[in-house]
Amino acid sequence: MQTGSCECGSVTFEITGNLRPVVACHCTQCRKTSGHYWAATQVDNENLKIINKSGLKWFRSSNFARRGFCTGCGASLFWQLDGENATSIGAGALDGETNLKTEKHICCADKGDYYDISDGLPQVAGVGNSND
Repeated sequence: MQTGSCECGSVTFEITGNLRPVVACHCTQCRKTSGHYWAATQVDNENLKIINKSGLKWFRSSNFARRGFCTGCGASLFWQLDGENATSIGAGALDGETNLKTEKHICCADKGDYYDISDGLPQVAGVGNSND
């Protein structure tokens, strides 16, 4: 089991099951939400249990997805694609050792001009499907 939370503790959660390797998203929305790019893992919804949701607020960020954040400390925590049975979770919100590794960067065409991606990991211009 893996646990996680926002900074102030108004949102806490537990994860069972396998987590996807971390994907770094450089899209404009992720950069605006996080202040930089957003690094997230993912888990099937049935393996995510939100223990304390007193500070959790969902924001409809597009016509196909929503983002979960804490109203107390402002932490960006979750991203859910409509119709998908999975939740992306900000890797920085996880407690302790995760043994996760970043596997790739997506939406690199939208990255900020103030930084370079130089870690040698695969870079995808868009979201990572076969049209990229």
